[in-house]
Amino acid sequence: MSGHRLLSMMICAYLAVQPACASTGKSCDISSADKQTCETARNNDEINFDEFFTDKTLRLDYVFAGNAKEQHIYLDELMQQDRWAGRKRRLDEKFLNGNGQLTIRDHKTNKVIYVWTFSTLFQEWLLENEAKIVSKSFEASYNVPFPKMPVDVTITLTDNHQNVITEMTHTVDPNDILIRKIGDNGIPFHYIWKGKTAASQTQAEKRQDTRSRDYTYIEYDPMSDVNVTDCIDLAILADGYTESQIGKFYDDCQRAVDALFEREPFKSMKNRFNVVAVAAPSKDSGPSVPHDGIWKRGTSGAHYDTFYSDRYLMSKDMHKIYDLLSGVPFEHIMVLINSNTYGGGGIYNQVTFSTSDNPTFKQVFVHEFGHSYGGLADEYAYDDQDNEWYPSDTEPWEPNITTLKDFKSKWKDLLPKGQKIPTPLDKTVPDFKKINKQDSLMMKKLNDCTQVVGVFEGAGYQSKGCYRPAQECRMKINEVQDFCPVCDRAIRRITDFYTSK
Repeated sequence: MSGHRLLSMMICAYLAVQPACASTGKSCDISSADKQTCETARNNDEINFDEFFTDKTLRLDYVFAGNAKEQHIYLDELMQQDRWAGRKRRLDEKFLNGNGQLTIRDHKTNKVIYVWTFSTLFQEWLLENEAKIVSKSFEASYNVPFPKMPVDVTITLTDNHQNVITEMTHTVDPNDILIRKIGDNGIPFHYIWKGKTAASQTQAEKRQDTRSRDYTYIEYDPMSDVNVTDCIDLAILADGYTESQIGKFYDDCQRAVDALFEREPFKSMKNRFNVVAVAAPSKDSGPSVPHDGIWKRGTSGAHYDTFYSDRYLMSKDMHKIYDLLSGVPFEHIMVLINSNTYGGGGIYNQVTFSTSDNPTFKQVFVHEFGHSYGGLADEYAYDDQDNEWYPSDTEPWEPNITTLKDFKSKWKDLLPKGQKIPTPLDKTVPDFKKINKQDSLMMKKLNDCTQVVGVFEGAGYQSKGCYRPAQECRMKINEVQDFCPVCDRAIRRITDFYTSK
């Protein structure tokens, strides 16, 4: 995203993809303890969901705390709720590293039975100067399938050199009487889109069906005909919408869904997703804007000025966000902020934030979702960047940037024959900062350059030493519509992973 480094920081996502076990081909876990047990904990047998888990969700609440010198993980609470919305296949595999990993092992056999990777706001903050002078805490919540038997849960955080900075293991007994059972919290929700349903009904017919936009809840079952097993479940949470503005929230959600599925790769994969709008009303309308002295009573705890960056809109109150989604089957969270001010943020496998009414709403929403869902990095750079987010001795884990440390693991196979590394800029491509957006020919030429794959220096906020796959891309600027082929492939691959059978 052009214009501000911290707006869409996908959070310190800088780890290289892990090497595979020689005997299994599956990725080794990221901690040293995991690597030592890789041979025994991972094998070629598919993990049978029904053998180890029930069709319910175990919510794990943690607190990550510390400073630049020392970090700690604390278990806060365990909760149980009905239905499991996540994947039921490839349970012990991981697709991307992130900068954290949650690993579940069968307590009796030490067999790895579930893996989830993520990034955190806490680890991004550790690179801020503030972390050198003060300690802070950040909340984190994760949904995992509910185990049938006792399991050992290991949560690991790493730095941008892929070194473990802190790790904690605890045992969960599914019969523990202190696992809180939670259910529907009374907040209404409505499905904006249901994947793999009403296959015989055309999209044109859907648009004519007034019931699809009728959000009254009398004699309405929001879970009717929802395929939570085979689809990826996205939840859009309201923030800054008062009770009287909930109609606007649903309309804004519809615009968000339209933007997401408007273009590839999401367009052709639309039936693999469910999108549910969760209408949590706020006491006040609009967002908190600390630099203007404005603090609103919103739902998610989000505010501008995260890390003192005026357009970085984020919340560290993940427990509150998960509470608001209690009773809703979800895998990925988007928070829609009722505001016309430019801002947002996205964290891999944790949360997306976007404002609703800025002129660049569609572009920002899709860009941020590229971070949180696809694990894509920002492809823009700054000449005055102080921090080294992507050190030269480590290949970033994000699929769309490289330090050339291990380029063969990235998009080398997509390079045109004879393409130079690094790839020089095509000077015939219009400057996105100066282009007349009403000039359709120039706009087409700008967008066309997104499909030319190369190795262009300048990415991950660094003007030197980090490279992107296209001169321009949806992960770099707002002015183009399309993802580059590398980002497109990454999104398709992770979608295949989540929906594999």
